[in-house]
Amino acid sequence: METPPDRPLRHGYTTGSCATAAAKAALESLLAQAPVCEATIRLPIGQWVTFALQDVRVARESAEATAIKDGGDDPDATHGARIVATVSYTDAPGVEIDGGVGVGRVTKPGLPIPVGLAAINPVPRQMISETCQQVLEEHGVARGVRVVISVPEGEEIAKKTLNGRLGILGGISILGTRGTVVPFSTAAYKASIAYAMNVAKAQQLKTVVLTTGGRSEKYAMKLFPELPEESFVEMGDFVGFSAKHAKRVGMEEIRLVGMMGKFSKIAQGVMMVHARSAPVDFDFLAGLVAEAGVTDPERLSQVRTANTATQVGDWMVEWGYPQFFEQVALACCRQVSRHIGGGLCVKTHLTTLQGEYLGGAWLNDETGDRGGYR
Repeated sequence: METPPDRPLRHGYTTGSCATAAAKAALESLLAQAPVCEATIRLPIGQWVTFALQDVRVARESAEATAIKDGGDDPDATHGARIVATVSYTDAPGVEIDGGVGVGRVTKPGLPIPVGLAAINPVPRQMISETCQQVLEEHGVARGVRVVISVPEGEEIAKKTLNGRLGILGGISILGTRGTVVPFSTAAYKASIAYAMNVAKAQQLKTVVLTTGGRSEKYAMKLFPELPEESFVEMGDFVGFSAKHAKRVGMEEIRLVGMMGKFSKIAQGVMMVHARSAPVDFDFLAGLVAEAGVTDPERLSQVRTANTATQVGDWMVEWGYPQFFEQVALACCRQVSRHIGGGLCVKTHLTTLQGEYLGGAWLNDETGDRGGYR
């Protein structure tokens, strides 16, 4: 079968855009006392988009409409979710906004929404408010309205997000600054990292533990049981961004926990460690192997032609050179410290895929102190 030609990745729409469209349709249905199944809204990036609404229901004092979240070609946890807006009259003028079932509540400081409010971020709040206010003015209505955004499957979807860690309980967040979802965009993940660190700062924490994923975070939590959950942040591949943001929010210590594959890249100075970002430099690793005490030319040649960094680590365990992992860890500390311009104590800890501790190192560039862990 012939492979179809590549096509551009399809953009989708944020939960904030869906909520705004549903709110507009529900309000227009309430005013008309008849179902309105389309709504055209202006996105923050200036585009006008028409949404088709489902399950539009109208009563004398309230109406509701549902938008189906379309994430485009982005593998978003909320793709396909039902975003429901219920609009009812109030006696006071203006637009009141709240969250219903499946929309989380903020329980920790450090997020852009105050504690106690529904997790509907500032831009979506503004979109809903301005859109509904414009509809009221166009119809000459003096009464105000209350808009409640619900996501029936939100509590289950939230289990696939970082909301629980951030202190957003009971459902998902209504998000979006552009209005559209850019496929495989790094912006959303970076925002979650920044939010997590802001929460840690609000808890007056001074140490942040950065891990590359769920497995390394689980091992990190076992390494540092004395630290609260808010100290642990999954940085993914965004090493440089995460380290810089840790410094920006006032952390005093960064602890990096991960495995040989990605951490061998950090040791080289690569601060974005996605598999496609840069290859492992096996000549560089051979240099660290030599520093650890390996002098046999055949073994050094073997390292230079290894398949993976993990394989090199396995050989170093087999050959009996645990100090190699201190060398890798110290190189990571140096590179991260250099990248952020110093000012923090940086510690690095290496584990195997099975969670066995390999070794680590620490560096305080301000005092010149450094050391290793085994």
